[in-house]
This record gives sequence, structure tokens and C-alpha cells, in this order.
Amino acid sequence: MEKKITLTKEDWIKGAFRALTDGGEQAIRIEAIAREMKVSKGSFYWHFKDLASLKESMLEHWAKLATFDIIANLSGSNITPVEQLKQIIILLNSENTKEYGGPKSEGAIQNWALHDEKAAKVFKKVETARLQFLIELFTKINAKNSTQNAKIFYANLIGSEHLSAQGSTDMQENMLALLEMLVLRP
Repeated sequence: MEKKITLTKEDWIKGAFRALTDGGEQAIRIEAIAREMKVSKGSFYWHFKDLASLKESMLEHWAKLATFDIIANLSGSNITPVEQLKQIIILLNSENTKEYGGPKSEGAIQNWALHDEKAAKVFKKVETARLQFLIELFTKINAKNSTQNAKIFYANLIGSEHLSAQGSTDMQENMLALLEMLVLRP
């Protein structure tokens, strides 16, 4: 007898992110995600009203998990600002991102935001929060160049993530080297 698979709302969100990462926003389709997860699309409707509610949940989930939870956890920790920045680098390189499509997911969300007003609104909120947090960390390290250092760090995170997704760089190694340069920068 075959065991019945019970999916959670988060399972569907993860599947939708993998679809987004593989094929862009147009690949977020209930039938295709169900097929990839080897389930019927009926289980989708236990968790979501329609495709629009799935997409809204994806954006909320991404903002919370990939930004606001990280900021809250690091802000509440007793580690130095430099160690907090290192933790950000490590988190972006972690195995957890694979469930959501891996290093290509951030770029896929960015592309989605170019064509979708709701995605753009969430993306802007996330980027603003990320940059503000980085500015705060760099201010604690060296107030003189904090805004510039935060922007350099963030731009390189995005670029390194893109190159890493192409298999042409070691994101963690490059970002740790950049962090060292920024911290030592007069």
C-alpha cells in the first residue's frame, strides 16, 4: 500500500519558489508544482484559495524568513557586528536555501519584482530593511564609511550570489575577503 503524502503550506511555498527559480514567475502554476512534488493539485486548496494567495504567501514568507527573522535573530545576539556580518554570509550559503531554489532564488525574486507591483513593493521593503541593518552594523564598526560600506557589501552579496548560481565563484570566500577589506578600511 502506498503511503499518502501530506503537504504543509510551507511545502507548497517551497515548491513554488523552486518553480520561480527554475522558470520565472510564469512557472508558478498549481498543476506544475503539484506534478514536481508528485501530488494532486487538490492538496493545494487546503492551504490556498488560489494562485494569487500562494504568490502573496511566497512574498510574505520570503520577507520574513530571508530578512526580518535574520535581522531579529542577529540583533538579539551577543556577537559583535563583524560576527553578525559573517553570519549573514554563512546563512546565505547554507543548505536551507536549496529547499527554496538555492542561490538563484534571490535573482528570481528580483526579476519577479520588475514585472509585478506586489512583488516590487515587498522587494523594496526587504531591500530597505536589509540596507538599514547593514548600515547599523557598519556604523558600529566604523561610522566614517558606514553607508558606503553597507552598500558595497550588499551589492557584492547580490553579485556573488549571481556568480555562485552560475558556478563561477565561491560566494562565502569572496564575501569574507570583502568584509575583511571593509573592516580594515580606514
